Amino acid sequence: MKKFRVGIVGCGNIFPMHAYSIKLLDNAEIVAVCDIKEDRAKQKAEELGCKYYLDYKEMIDKENLDVVHICTPHYLHPPICIYAANKGVNVLTEKPMSIKLEDADAMIKACDDNNVTLGVIFQNRYNAGSQLIKKTLESGELGKIISGKAMVTWKRTDEYYSQSDWKGTWDKEGGGVIIDQAIHTLDLMRWFVGDEIEYVDAVIGNRAHEIIEVEDSAEGVIKYKNGVVTGFWAINYYGYDAPVEIELYCEKGIVKMAADKAVIKFNDGREFSADRNPNETFNYGNVKSYWGVSHAKQIRKYYEALEKGEKPEIDGREARKTQAMICAIYESGKNRKRIIF
Repeated sequence: MKKFRVGIVGCGNIFPMHAYSIKLLDNAEIVAVCDIKEDRAKQKAEELGCKYYLDYKEMIDKENLDVVHICTPHYLHPPICIYAANKGVNVLTEKPMSIKLEDADAMIKACDDNNVTLGVIFQNRYNAGSQLIKKTLESGELGKIISGKAMVTWKRTDEYYSQSDWKGTWDKEGGGVIIDQAIHTLDLMRWFVGDEIEYVDAVIGNRAHEIIEVEDSAEGVIKYKNGVVTGFWAINYYGYDAPVEIELYCEKGIVKMAADKAVIKFNDGREFSADRNPNETFNYGNVKSYWGVSHAKQIRKYYEALEKGEKPEIDGREARKTQAMICAIYESGKNRKRIIF
Protein backbone atom coordinates (compact mmCIF):
# COMPACT_ATOMS: atom_id res chain seq x y z
CA MET A 1 0.00 0.00 0.00
CA LYS A 2 1.24 3.44 -0.93
CA LYS A 3 1.79 5.75 2.02
CA PHE A 4 1.12 9.39 1.26
CA ARG A 5 3.89 11.67 2.50
CA VAL A 6 2.22 14.44 4.51
CA GLY A 7 3.32 17.84 5.75
CA ILE A 8 1.30 20.07 8.09
CA VAL A 9 1.62 23.86 7.99
CA GLY A 10 0.57 25.51 11.25
CA CYS A 11 1.09 23.97 14.70
CA GLY A 12 -1.56 25.92 16.61
CA ASN A 13 -4.92 25.02 18.15
CA ILE A 14 -6.31 23.05 15.22
CA PHE A 15 -3.09 21.09 14.57
CA PRO A 16 -3.90 18.09 16.84
CA MET A 17 -7.16 17.35 15.02
CA HIS A 18 -5.18 16.84 11.82
CA ALA A 19 -2.02 15.26 13.21
CA TYR A 20 -3.70 12.62 15.35
CA SER A 21 -6.25 11.85 12.63
CA ILE A 22 -3.44 11.20 10.14
CA LYS A 23 -1.62 8.98 12.63
CA LEU A 24 -4.62 6.63 12.60
CA LEU A 25 -4.33 6.03 8.87
CA ASP A 26 -2.52 3.13 7.25
CA ASN A 27 -2.04 5.02 3.98
CA ALA A 28 -0.48 8.26 5.25
CA GLU A 29 2.53 9.34 7.31
CA ILE A 30 3.54 12.75 8.63
CA VAL A 31 7.08 13.46 7.49
CA ALA A 32 7.28 17.16 8.42
CA VAL A 33 5.52 20.01 10.21
CA CYS A 34 5.97 23.74 9.83
CA ASP A 35 5.35 26.83 11.94
CA ILE A 36 6.94 30.29 12.07
CA LYS A 37 7.31 29.82 15.83
CA GLU A 38 10.26 27.47 16.23
CA ASP A 39 9.47 26.29 19.76
CA ARG A 40 6.02 25.19 18.65
CA ALA A 41 7.22 23.50 15.46
CA LYS A 42 10.04 21.71 17.29
CA GLN A 43 7.72 20.44 20.03
CA LYS A 44 5.19 19.02 17.54
CA ALA A 45 7.95 17.43 15.47
CA GLU A 46 9.32 15.71 18.58
CA GLU A 47 5.84 14.46 19.47
CA LEU A 48 5.37 12.98 16.01
CA GLY A 49 8.93 11.87 15.29
CA CYS A 50 9.29 13.94 12.14
CA LYS A 51 11.22 16.94 10.78
CA TYR A 52 10.21 20.55 11.33
CA TYR A 53 10.51 23.69 9.24
CA LEU A 54 9.96 27.41 9.78
CA ASP A 55 9.17 28.10 6.10
CA TYR A 56 6.40 26.18 4.32
CA LYS A 57 8.02 26.71 0.93
CA GLU A 58 11.22 25.07 2.10
CA MET A 59 9.25 22.13 3.53
CA ILE A 60 7.33 21.64 0.30
CA ASP A 61 10.47 21.99 -1.83
CA LYS A 62 12.56 19.52 0.17
CA GLU A 63 10.21 16.81 1.42
CA ASN A 64 8.67 15.35 -1.76
CA LEU A 65 5.21 15.64 -0.22
CA ASP A 66 2.01 14.12 -1.54
CA VAL A 67 -0.32 16.17 0.70
CA VAL A 68 -0.14 19.43 2.62
CA HIS A 69 -2.57 20.15 5.47
CA ILE A 70 -3.12 23.87 6.05
CA CYS A 71 -3.84 24.78 9.69
CA THR A 72 -2.75 28.42 9.63
CA PRO A 73 -4.52 31.78 10.10
CA HIS A 74 -7.18 32.27 7.45
CA TYR A 75 -5.35 34.78 5.25
CA LEU A 76 -2.51 32.31 4.65
CA HIS A 77 -4.70 29.52 3.27
CA PRO A 78 -4.65 30.73 -0.38
CA PRO A 79 -0.90 31.39 -0.82
CA ILE A 80 0.08 28.10 0.81
CA CYS A 81 -2.49 26.17 -1.22
CA ILE A 82 -1.42 27.76 -4.50
CA TYR A 83 2.29 27.20 -3.80
CA ALA A 84 1.67 23.55 -2.93
CA ALA A 85 -0.54 23.01 -6.00
CA ASN A 86 2.08 24.52 -8.29
CA LYS A 87 4.55 22.00 -6.88
CA GLY A 88 2.15 19.13 -7.61
CA VAL A 89 1.09 18.61 -3.99
CA ASN A 90 -2.50 17.82 -2.93
CA VAL A 91 -4.08 20.12 -0.33
CA LEU A 92 -6.45 19.70 2.61
CA THR A 93 -7.16 23.06 4.24
CA GLU A 94 -9.06 24.10 7.31
CA LYS A 95 -12.13 26.26 6.91
CA PRO A 96 -12.60 28.90 5.67
CA MET A 97 -10.79 28.14 2.44
CA SER A 98 -10.08 31.88 2.13
CA ILE A 99 -11.19 35.35 3.16
CA LYS A 100 -11.98 36.65 -0.33
CA LEU A 101 -13.98 34.77 -2.96
CA GLU A 102 -11.45 35.57 -5.69
CA ASP A 103 -8.78 33.83 -3.60
CA ALA A 104 -10.98 30.73 -3.34
CA ASP A 105 -11.29 30.76 -7.13
CA ALA A 106 -7.50 31.08 -7.48
CA MET A 107 -7.04 28.06 -5.19
CA ILE A 108 -9.44 25.97 -7.25
CA LYS A 109 -7.77 27.02 -10.51
CA ALA A 110 -4.26 26.24 -9.24
CA CYS A 111 -5.34 22.77 -8.15
CA ASP A 112 -7.14 22.15 -11.44
CA ASP A 113 -4.19 23.39 -13.51
CA ASN A 114 -1.80 21.07 -11.69
CA ASN A 115 -4.17 18.09 -11.47
CA VAL A 116 -4.05 17.93 -7.68
CA THR A 117 -6.89 17.46 -5.19
CA LEU A 118 -8.21 20.25 -2.98
CA GLY A 119 -10.24 19.38 0.11
CA VAL A 120 -11.73 21.74 2.71
CA ILE A 121 -12.61 20.82 6.30
CA PHE A 122 -16.27 21.09 7.29
CA GLN A 123 -16.20 18.21 9.73
CA ASN A 124 -19.66 18.79 11.23
CA ARG A 125 -21.23 17.31 8.12
CA TYR A 126 -19.91 13.96 9.37
CA ASN A 127 -21.67 14.13 12.74
CA ALA A 128 -24.31 11.41 13.17
CA GLY A 129 -27.09 13.99 13.52
CA SER A 130 -26.04 15.84 10.36
CA GLN A 131 -25.90 12.60 8.39
CA LEU A 132 -29.38 11.56 9.57
CA ILE A 133 -30.88 14.91 8.57
CA LYS A 134 -29.26 14.92 5.12
CA LYS A 135 -30.25 11.34 4.31
CA THR A 136 -33.85 11.86 5.49
CA LEU A 137 -34.20 15.04 3.45
CA GLU A 138 -32.77 13.34 0.37
CA SER A 139 -35.18 10.39 0.81
CA GLY A 140 -38.12 12.75 0.28
CA GLU A 141 -39.88 11.54 3.43
CA LEU A 142 -40.05 15.08 4.82
CA GLY A 143 -41.30 16.61 1.60
CA LYS A 144 -40.02 20.05 0.70
CA ILE A 145 -38.26 22.33 3.15
CA ILE A 146 -40.40 25.43 3.67
CA SER A 147 -38.11 27.48 5.91
CA GLY A 148 -35.25 27.18 8.35
CA LYS A 149 -33.42 28.97 11.14
CA ALA A 150 -29.97 28.73 12.71
CA MET A 151 -28.60 30.12 15.95
CA VAL A 152 -25.05 30.30 17.30
CA THR A 153 -24.48 31.92 20.72
CA TRP A 154 -20.93 31.41 21.92
CA LYS A 155 -18.38 33.13 24.14
CA ARG A 156 -15.20 34.78 22.87
CA THR A 157 -13.88 37.41 25.28
CA ASP A 158 -11.54 40.31 24.64
CA GLU A 159 -8.94 38.25 26.50
CA TYR A 160 -9.41 35.48 23.94
CA TYR A 161 -8.69 37.93 21.14
CA SER A 162 -5.76 39.56 22.96
CA GLN A 163 -3.94 36.22 23.01
CA SER A 164 -3.87 36.06 19.20
CA ASP A 165 -1.91 38.13 16.71
CA TRP A 166 -4.45 37.55 13.93
CA LYS A 167 -7.92 36.91 15.31
CA GLY A 168 -10.32 39.85 15.42
CA THR A 169 -8.84 41.46 12.30
CA TRP A 170 -10.37 41.94 8.87
CA ASP A 171 -7.12 41.41 6.97
CA LYS A 172 -6.00 38.21 8.72
CA GLU A 173 -9.11 36.52 10.10
CA GLY A 174 -11.51 38.01 7.57
CA GLY A 175 -14.24 38.62 10.11
CA GLY A 176 -15.44 37.45 13.49
CA VAL A 177 -18.41 35.40 14.61
CA ILE A 178 -19.54 34.53 11.07
CA ILE A 179 -16.30 33.36 9.46
CA ASP A 180 -14.89 31.70 12.55
CA GLN A 181 -17.69 30.44 14.80
CA ALA A 182 -20.94 30.34 12.80
CA ILE A 183 -19.48 29.16 9.50
CA HIS A 184 -19.98 25.47 10.35
CA THR A 185 -23.65 25.95 11.25
CA LEU A 186 -24.33 28.06 8.16
CA ASP A 187 -22.54 25.47 6.03
CA LEU A 188 -24.80 22.74 7.45
CA MET A 189 -27.92 24.80 6.75
CA ARG A 190 -26.84 25.41 3.15
CA TRP A 191 -25.94 21.73 2.71
CA PHE A 192 -29.30 20.61 4.09
CA VAL A 193 -31.24 22.96 1.78
CA GLY A 194 -29.12 21.75 -1.13
CA ASP A 195 -29.89 24.50 -3.60
CA GLU A 196 -28.32 27.64 -5.04
CA ILE A 197 -28.72 30.88 -3.11
CA GLU A 198 -30.96 33.60 -4.55
CA TYR A 199 -29.95 36.39 -2.17
CA VAL A 200 -28.41 37.26 1.19
CA ASP A 201 -29.54 40.19 3.36
CA ALA A 202 -27.64 40.67 6.63
CA VAL A 203 -26.74 43.07 9.43
CA ILE A 204 -23.43 42.85 11.29
CA GLY A 205 -22.01 44.79 14.23
CA ASN A 206 -19.58 44.85 17.12
CA ARG A 207 -21.70 45.24 20.23
CA ALA A 208 -19.72 43.88 23.17
CA HIS A 209 -15.97 43.84 22.41
CA GLU A 210 -13.45 46.63 22.92
CA ILE A 211 -10.34 45.47 21.09
CA ILE A 212 -11.49 43.88 17.81
CA GLU A 213 -12.22 45.32 14.39
CA VAL A 214 -14.66 42.64 13.30
CA GLU A 215 -18.25 41.71 14.05
CA ASP A 216 -19.35 39.93 17.20
CA SER A 217 -23.00 39.79 16.12
CA ALA A 218 -24.80 39.05 12.88
CA GLU A 219 -28.32 38.29 11.75
CA GLY A 220 -29.98 37.97 8.43
CA VAL A 221 -31.86 36.00 5.81
CA ILE A 222 -30.58 33.63 3.14
CA LYS A 223 -33.13 32.84 0.43
CA TYR A 224 -32.60 29.94 -1.95
CA LYS A 225 -33.70 29.61 -5.57
CA ASN A 226 -36.08 26.78 -4.65
CA GLY A 227 -38.04 29.23 -2.49
CA VAL A 228 -36.66 28.18 0.92
CA VAL A 229 -36.13 31.12 3.29
CA THR A 230 -33.67 30.68 6.15
CA GLY A 231 -32.83 33.07 8.98
CA PHE A 232 -29.76 33.14 11.19
CA TRP A 233 -28.54 34.84 14.36
CA ALA A 234 -24.97 34.58 15.63
CA ILE A 235 -23.19 36.24 18.57
CA ASN A 236 -19.94 35.49 20.37
CA TYR A 237 -20.50 37.54 23.52
CA TYR A 238 -22.79 35.05 25.27
CA GLY A 239 -21.95 33.65 28.72
CA TYR A 240 -20.82 30.24 27.41
CA ASP A 241 -20.69 28.18 24.23
CA ALA A 242 -24.36 27.21 24.05
CA PRO A 243 -25.31 24.30 21.76
CA VAL A 244 -25.79 25.50 18.19
CA GLU A 245 -29.34 25.14 16.92
CA ILE A 246 -30.82 24.45 13.51
CA GLU A 247 -34.49 23.97 12.71
CA LEU A 248 -36.04 23.08 9.37
CA TYR A 249 -39.79 23.35 8.89
CA CYS A 250 -40.80 20.88 6.21
CA GLU A 251 -44.03 19.82 4.51
CA LYS A 252 -44.18 16.53 6.41
CA GLY A 253 -42.33 17.27 9.64
CA ILE A 254 -39.87 19.36 11.61
CA VAL A 255 -36.12 18.83 11.91
CA LYS A 256 -34.32 20.08 15.02
CA MET A 257 -30.61 19.95 15.70
CA ALA A 258 -29.04 21.00 19.01
CA ALA A 259 -25.25 20.56 19.12
CA ASP A 260 -24.66 17.12 17.58
CA LYS A 261 -28.12 15.72 18.28
CA ALA A 262 -30.79 15.63 15.59
CA VAL A 263 -34.47 14.92 16.17
CA ILE A 264 -36.88 14.54 13.26
CA LYS A 265 -40.60 14.59 14.10
CA PHE A 266 -42.94 13.64 11.28
CA ASN A 267 -46.49 14.91 11.07
CA ASP A 268 -47.69 11.29 11.15
CA GLY A 269 -46.20 10.79 14.63
CA ARG A 270 -42.99 8.98 13.71
CA GLU A 271 -39.75 10.23 15.23
CA PHE A 272 -36.10 9.67 14.25
CA SER A 273 -33.08 10.79 16.25
CA ALA A 274 -29.30 10.52 16.18
CA ASP A 275 -26.57 11.76 18.48
CA ARG A 276 -22.89 11.32 19.10
CA ASN A 277 -22.07 7.72 19.98
CA PRO A 278 -20.59 7.79 23.51
CA ASN A 279 -18.47 4.78 22.61
CA GLU A 280 -17.07 6.55 19.57
CA THR A 281 -14.25 8.63 21.02
CA PHE A 282 -11.00 10.01 19.73
CA ASN A 283 -8.06 11.45 21.63
CA TYR A 284 -6.69 14.55 19.92
CA GLY A 285 -4.54 15.37 22.94
CA ASN A 286 -5.25 18.25 25.30
CA VAL A 287 -8.04 19.96 23.33
CA LYS A 288 -11.69 20.83 23.90
CA SER A 289 -14.00 17.82 24.16
CA TYR A 290 -16.56 19.17 21.68
CA TRP A 291 -14.33 18.35 18.70
CA GLY A 292 -15.68 14.81 18.63
CA VAL A 293 -14.57 12.33 16.00
CA SER A 294 -15.62 14.05 12.80
CA HIS A 295 -12.25 15.56 11.87
CA ALA A 296 -10.88 12.02 11.84
CA LYS A 297 -13.80 10.85 9.69
CA GLN A 298 -13.42 13.59 7.08
CA ILE A 299 -9.64 13.25 6.92
CA ARG A 300 -9.92 9.48 6.46
CA LYS A 301 -12.43 9.97 3.63
CA TYR A 302 -10.14 12.52 1.96
CA TYR A 303 -7.31 9.98 1.83
CA GLU A 304 -9.64 7.24 0.63
CA ALA A 305 -10.66 9.52 -2.23
CA LEU A 306 -7.00 10.27 -3.04
CA GLU A 307 -6.20 6.57 -3.11
CA LYS A 308 -9.05 5.89 -5.53
CA GLY A 309 -8.31 8.93 -7.71
CA GLU A 310 -11.72 10.39 -6.87
CA LYS A 311 -12.83 13.83 -5.71
CA PRO A 312 -13.38 14.16 -1.96
CA GLU A 313 -16.94 14.85 -0.82
CA ILE A 314 -16.03 18.40 0.22
CA ASP A 315 -13.72 19.59 -2.53
CA GLY A 316 -12.87 23.16 -3.48
CA ARG A 317 -15.98 23.73 -5.56
CA GLU A 318 -18.30 22.46 -2.85
CA ALA A 319 -16.57 24.59 -0.21
CA ARG A 320 -16.69 27.61 -2.52
CA LYS A 321 -20.49 27.62 -2.26
CA THR A 322 -20.23 28.23 1.49
CA GLN A 323 -17.41 30.73 0.96
CA ALA A 324 -19.63 32.72 -1.43
CA MET A 325 -22.40 32.75 1.18
CA ILE A 326 -20.03 33.98 3.92
CA CYS A 327 -18.59 36.69 1.67
CA ALA A 328 -22.12 37.80 0.75
CA ILE A 329 -23.05 38.13 4.43
CA TYR A 330 -20.10 40.46 4.94
CA GLU A 331 -20.76 42.44 1.79
CA SER A 332 -24.41 42.86 2.74
CA GLY A 333 -23.60 43.76 6.34
CA LYS A 334 -20.87 46.26 5.48
CA ASN A 335 -22.77 47.97 2.68
CA ARG A 336 -26.27 47.60 4.13
CA LYS A 337 -27.72 46.15 0.95
CA ARG A 338 -29.16 42.91 -0.33
CA ILE A 339 -26.68 40.76 -2.28
CA ILE A 340 -28.25 39.04 -5.27
CA PHE A 341 -26.50 35.89 -6.54
